[in-house]
Amino acid sequence: MLSVNEIISALNGVIDPNTHKKLEVTDENSQLQLDGKRLELGLKLGYPLDDRDDVFRTRIQEALAPLGVELASVQFGLDIKKHAVQGELRPLENVKNIIAVASGKGGVGKSTTSVNLALALQQQGAKVGLLDADIYGPSVPIMLGVNEKPRSLDGKMMQPLVGHQIEANSLGFLLDDDAPAIWRGPMATQALTQLIQQTAWSDLDYLVIDMPPGTGDIALTMAQRVPLVGAIVVTTPQDLALIDARKGLRMFQEVDVPVLGIVENMSVHVCSECGHAEPIFGEGGGRGMAEQYGVPWLGALPLAMSIREQTDSGLPTVLAAPDSAEAQLYRGIATKLAARVSLLPEDTSWKRPKVVPRPL
Repeated sequence: MLSVNEIISALNGVIDPNTHKKLEVTDENSQLQLDGKRLELGLKLGYPLDDRDDVFRTRIQEALAPLGVELASVQFGLDIKKHAVQGELRPLENVKNIIAVASGKGGVGKSTTSVNLALALQQQGAKVGLLDADIYGPSVPIMLGVNEKPRSLDGKMMQPLVGHQIEANSLGFLLDDDAPAIWRGPMATQALTQLIQQTAWSDLDYLVIDMPPGTGDIALTMAQRVPLVGAIVVTTPQDLALIDARKGLRMFQEVDVPVLGIVENMSVHVCSECGHAEPIFGEGGGRGMAEQYGVPWLGALPLAMSIREQTDSGLPTVLAAPDSAEAQLYRGIATKLAARVSLLPEDTSWKRPKVVPRPL
């Protein structure tokens, strides 16, 4: 008679298509119900999964086939861990993983990528927040279709605003639409630090930070002071963008923040009339950069009018056109990103004693 241990052993031979590691199936992260030769499987993963193409399911079925077991159903649940951050910093108490989305320069679609990836992670079952740290050009309020002011229940902490089930905060919520942030670096950095630390985030699996462009004082201070599990770099294939993107990548490496991958935006221009795709900014730049620095290649996104129109309307692509090719690309990148996070060392800062400064 077939035993549960035999099934678990077969499952542990499955290669996860996103982490590229063998599964580690235990009693704690799985549920197995065997009816004759038909198996109903529940499996918790360390990252939210988009398995619309059934790659994961197919691999599981292939592993069970030699046992004569048919996979009747599989439900993927979540068991997202809190992962280690850089240096002596500690993760925020109620945010498991903070991910920076950065670029070496502006105008490469970093904010659009940040919003769509955050929404994709949320669609896949994660609890997600979004912080707009692009202090001189905050665009998240427009992209989420939110124009309220944050409230404070205790006079100390701001309540995040919610757009499309994403918790968010941005300087754009605090300023009038046409009011510039005329601040020097130290003041801007202090404002961003307050946005992060004085926002009453609920228990989040991921907080995505739309970083300011470049590697100046604000971006560098953020990379040093904000407890990040990792960062991704957004670029275009254009040589000018790649030059600055490399600087952004190196900045994170210098402050010991893992670079989780590279996303190439505006990879090809897709004609809205005929669908013809043309690489007007060049080809292969982002992938080549990933190979050069030995960091993961997460994927490429097109320069499509629909992405711009949908995001400007406050209904980003993964919501406005969930079955579109562009939405599938965003979801695929989000899954790869979260899978990379799941492979990072888990947080052990709670084992270190907290240093409390003594009053003078």
